[in-house]
Amino acid sequence: MPDNALCSLGTEVVVASSHDENYPPENIIDGNAKTFWMTTGMFPQEFIIRFANATHLSALTVDSNNVRTLKIERNTSEFAKDFETVVEKEFAPTQGHLQSNVISLNGISATHLRFIIESGSRLHEVSACSPGARQKARSR
Repeated sequence: MPDNALCSLGTEVVVASSHDENYPPENIIDGNAKTFWMTTGMFPQEFIIRFANATHLSALTVDSNNVRTLKIERNTSEFAKDFETVVEKEFAPTQGHLQSNVISLNGISATHLRFIIESGSRLHEVSACSPGARQKARSR
């Protein structure tokens, strides 16, 4: 059974567009479905995760609520800069119900992944999974 906590794999949140001491960015990678990262609710919102080593990713499953547009970018450098877009997805509205989308990444390699929530409603949450790892984010 894969480990659902990215933090146990040495993954870190290195950038987040907002911080709330009760809902810190580290909650994105802790593997606990009851914790989340809270943002300001303005758009865009983003976070960047860094893998301990270059990681091959075939797909992410993104479970979200009221997210309209999500962009995922990657890089393979030591630093969180010079990203390239991997995919941009527009999610179908679900009237506040869970949206679940499998996003193919075609076996890309990444040291960093940047998730940019470009649009959504006032309250949204995102939970993205890759084989053996899970990250989640919830925004207001």
